[in-house]
Amino acid sequence: MSEMANILAAPVLGAAPRRYPMGAEVTPNGVSFRVWAPARTSVAVALEGGDEWPLFPEPGGYFAGLHPDAQAGSRYRFRLDDTTLCPDPASHWQPEGPHGPSEVVDPDGYRWRDQDWRGVRIEGQVVYEMHVGTFTPEGTWAAAAARLPFLRETGITLIEMMPVHDFPGRFGWGYDGVGLFAPTHLYGTPDDLRAFVDAAHGLGIGVILDVVYNHLGPDGNYLSSFTPSYFTDRYTTDWGQAINFDGPDCEGVRAFFIANAAYWIDRFHFDGLRLDATQSIFDSSDDHVIAAIARAARAAANGRDIVLIGENEPQQTRLVRPPAKGGFGLDALWNDDLHHSAMVALTGRNEAYYADHQGSPQEFISAAKYGYLFQGQRYAHQGKPRGTPGLDLPPTSMVVFTQNHDQIANTGCGLRFHQMTSPGQARAMTALTLLMPGTPMLFQGQEFWASSPFFYFADHKPELAEMVRRGRKEFLGQFPSMSSPEMQAALADPSSIEVFERCRIDWAEVERHAPILAMHRDLLQMRREDPAFARQEPGCVDGAVLGRDAFLLRFFGGCGDDCLLLVNLGTDLHHASIAEPLLAPPEERAWTMRWSSERPAYGGSGTSEVHSEQGWHIPGHAAIVLAAVAPGKAGAPPAV
Repeated sequence: MSEMANILAAPVLGAAPRRYPMGAEVTPNGVSFRVWAPARTSVAVALEGGDEWPLFPEPGGYFAGLHPDAQAGSRYRFRLDDTTLCPDPASHWQPEGPHGPSEVVDPDGYRWRDQDWRGVRIEGQVVYEMHVGTFTPEGTWAAAAARLPFLRETGITLIEMMPVHDFPGRFGWGYDGVGLFAPTHLYGTPDDLRAFVDAAHGLGIGVILDVVYNHLGPDGNYLSSFTPSYFTDRYTTDWGQAINFDGPDCEGVRAFFIANAAYWIDRFHFDGLRLDATQSIFDSSDDHVIAAIARAARAAANGRDIVLIGENEPQQTRLVRPPAKGGFGLDALWNDDLHHSAMVALTGRNEAYYADHQGSPQEFISAAKYGYLFQGQRYAHQGKPRGTPGLDLPPTSMVVFTQNHDQIANTGCGLRFHQMTSPGQARAMTALTLLMPGTPMLFQGQEFWASSPFFYFADHKPELAEMVRRGRKEFLGQFPSMSSPEMQAALADPSSIEVFERCRIDWAEVERHAPILAMHRDLLQMRREDPAFARQEPGCVDGAVLGRDAFLLRFFGGCGDDCLLLVNLGTDLHHASIAEPLLAPPEERAWTMRWSSERPAYGGSGTSEVHSEQGWHIPGHAAIVLAAVAPGKAGAPPAV
């Protein structure tokens, strides 16, 4: 716990040593309060229905004190300079929302059942992005927990929960959070969130939390009332004021955010974090705050393994390199390149930020082998180089997907990818993303091709809602097809409760779309159990182009247990022979069909023999898995 020891402030006078440098902590003698407010001359705790209790100034701009009458459940605000009343910046719960009073929470009141849980590592994970508010009709952690057995049976191993920092309004994505230590009151109590994580661990599923450390939301953000030093105008972001991680008085800011990362892992047993838009976490310090956050998060796990994932638009691979090599120590990064190539191949459209992608077979081969497609070469859409070298990175460091919250919403109509292409192409692309060596991720409902859209939605005050509405139209206007007056008028209103309600998953579709669910489960079982697909090591896969829209990936399983994945997004291919050595089976082995995306059980039209004495027949809009087996011997892998 050395990192936490470095950021913890001196203990409050008369109180037991504090666990965190800010916030309200229950002690046997009352509640210890501590807040960073260097711009203020006095701070007092104002309990609802009680007297105000002064806090004492401490070095570094902190105010602290022990209130003997406060207890778990007490609601309070801070009185600043005998005038302003504000909620606690490190409040553990805002039961009435970010503008209401804070409530003292005793995390030790929850009785955990996951004592034997040792955490998760990035190897072998299948990630599932979840927005709790739309995952179930109820939109609560308790309702989501009831669906966990379904996710386990599907093959999900790691839930990536979209942000739950408390935010204003009745609904939202969570990326405009303002109560960074307070799980949103919209989904239940803090103990409901703990119970969700606890239940997931009981089923062998890890849970990581999406956190936003690049800006705060525009409504309900009280940090500047304590000190304007939380923010800086030396940098700019697309969403609000940049956080001051390297300017004057940044020490308290860094302590706040580093402690926040540790808090979610320590007090809620999360198995890691997903760091949003890391390119907008600006820090010129020798010790970048992302590296410090990674160290503190791992220290807070107290021996458990955790997974740290980053989103990084410039594709800076330093984030996933070890600290010993000058890296920040994250485990993986979202791979937008793979998504962009997939969408161009499936839809034929490469507008706006898709412009540098052709959806060609070689792009998929390169993504399978090397992760990012842009690793420093010129990116025409931005008119400058994009990415940094990453040819040596392990496949696990790339999170691969065809859907996430942003990309579905950015279709304008909130369409899922399977609604924008043919069923055969969608099944084939599903096979590719779930079997390739990277770390696969599904967006909620994708496993049964949910028809519910996913729009951008945020419930704000009228003036702010209008600004968000205009900003959304401007952003989507970068796509020529969405810039016409007709399309602009048809875009969903982010502030509409009806738009939000349309995004809720219809769980009756699980039964109606059973063939697609079966396909996802079979693919994840094959990925999990077949040595060739389970390997996630450099050099575990190679590939070759077979045609304009067709390619192969060869997965090396060791001991000759190789597999071929044939993907054809175009028309049928017929070749008497193919001059490609990767199609040759291992010595004393032959290829046999193991799996086809065109199985009738998945809604396909059947698959004829792919390889025979007459040559190769690779069906269009399909993906085929061939396994190497000894001819005439038992032990062929079962077809799934």
